[in-house]
Amino acid sequence: MLIPRQKTPALSLPLLGGGQFDLASEVSERGTVICFYRGLHCPICATYLKEFEKRAADFAERGVNCIAISSDDEDRTQLMAEKIEAKNLRFAYDLPLNVAKDWGLYISTSRGTTSIGIEEPALFSEPGLFMVTPEQTLYYGSVQTMPFVRPHFSELVAALDFAISNNYPARGEYTGSV
Repeated sequence: MLIPRQKTPALSLPLLGGGQFDLASEVSERGTVICFYRGLHCPICATYLKEFEKRAADFAERGVNCIAISSDDEDRTQLMAEKIEAKNLRFAYDLPLNVAKDWGLYISTSRGTTSIGIEEPALFSEPGLFMVTPEQTLYYGSVQTMPFVRPHFSELVAALDFAISNNYPARGEYTGSV
């Protein structure tokens, strides 16, 4: 389990359009929002990523970088970026499932063709949304076991405004006995 205020796992993946996303060398004023999504086969992911794309500028105004990541290959990732008409949102691909597990993501098996006629990969990770500080410590995290009921990006932007104004720390950091 990831612990707020503690270092997150390493994350280095190829970027759509070239280059490499490396969380350890990511430069931002306040951190990076990482949205792990299921893949091209997921229609709910496309809707969710469209909202992320719309909010990317809001995060940038607050000194926060954004990236969407899945275990899909480059071709499927390109199709997803085109599907949501991505202009501001970066996409990384080829997330190894062992790294997904390091981040606490749930792994699912294929159920075949989805409602939109796209084959699910044999194994893929379920969604997760994280905000990581520039020091690569966890500030916020949320994981799902299925595609439904995800955090709203508008609420995350509002929470970020509150956190900035009040110097609000990451919570959930206690690891002692209870």
